[in-house]
Amino acid sequence: MAARKNARPKLKDVARIAGVGTATVDRVLNERGNVSEEVRKKVIEAAREIGLRRQLPPSYKRLIRINLILARPELPLLQRMADEFLKATNALDHRVSLHLTTLPDETPKTIGAALRATQCDAVVVYAQDNPIIHDAIEALDARGIPVITIISDLPGSKRLAYAGTDHHAAGRTAGFFFARMIPKSGTVVILCNHLGFKSHVQRITGFREYLEVHAPDISISHVVEGLDDRVRARARLEAAFRDIPDTLGIYNVGAANLAVRAAIETNILLKPPLFVGHELTEYTTRMLRDGLMTLTLDQSPRLQAQFSLDVLLDHFGYESITIPRPYVSNVPIVLYGPENIPADH
Repeated sequence: MAARKNARPKLKDVARIAGVGTATVDRVLNERGNVSEEVRKKVIEAAREIGLRRQLPPSYKRLIRINLILARPELPLLQRMADEFLKATNALDHRVSLHLTTLPDETPKTIGAALRATQCDAVVVYAQDNPIIHDAIEALDARGIPVITIISDLPGSKRLAYAGTDHHAAGRTAGFFFARMIPKSGTVVILCNHLGFKSHVQRITGFREYLEVHAPDISISHVVEGLDDRVRARARLEAAFRDIPDTLGIYNVGAANLAVRAAIETNILLKPPLFVGHELTEYTTRMLRDGLMTLTLDQSPRLQAQFSLDVLLDHFGYESITIPRPYVSNVPIVLYGPENIPADH
């Protein structure tokens, strides 16, 4: 008689995959001891792999120390990210702990060194798409330490997963509003940190692509790399405004929104520009309410933190319901204007 399709997994199936006897599987799943850590891990992973329908023993939930590496934590988005990771981790099993590593600068050399130096079981990091970073992640992978990238992805690296939004779609969304809200032909300026961040490149690419197809009379006059530094970004924006004083709009794909405000308030431009940026912070909230900023696209730090932790819990065998693999980020872009700012902002 042919075997039934989709038969319910049994202990003998777990034993076969793990390469042990059914008695060993029984000892592991019922916490009877006398089994090495290596064998216990094999059994638990085999049970999860075939979808054994039972709660795996909590005593085999290993301690997970997560190292959240953030450069320039004074930036509003990164402050929010650290807060959301802390709140989400505190709500988890006590075996999961968060260690925050803050760095004074975001150079690949500094972040790469912090990655290699970690003594934690997993790492979450925001970094540039750079060979130094890729090499550091590969070194962690060789040590069995999974890496989650947040905010900006590192495609092609050996990271376990990316937790963040679709930045290309965010850029196209910004392009959509520029195309609809600018009534005539003219020029716009883009401000970014610098083009080493994949997220910024993707936003600019999406924005440019949308305008080229749907609003060809709107051109990008300058792409200003302000390094998310308020003084530098403001000075370079003012130079761009003096170059083209009838600039119609500004798209800030980075964090220096206060620099944009300061540059606009110099009144170099002939008319107040359309201003679209990213992240709902205390500063962008104020600018939206003041009518200086038109829209902001938020990348949901809370959901990035939650997805990162869910992936790591699944990876280390914590969850009875697993996340489908390969891990694909489901963090949405949230659009805010003056009329839908949450009450707690």
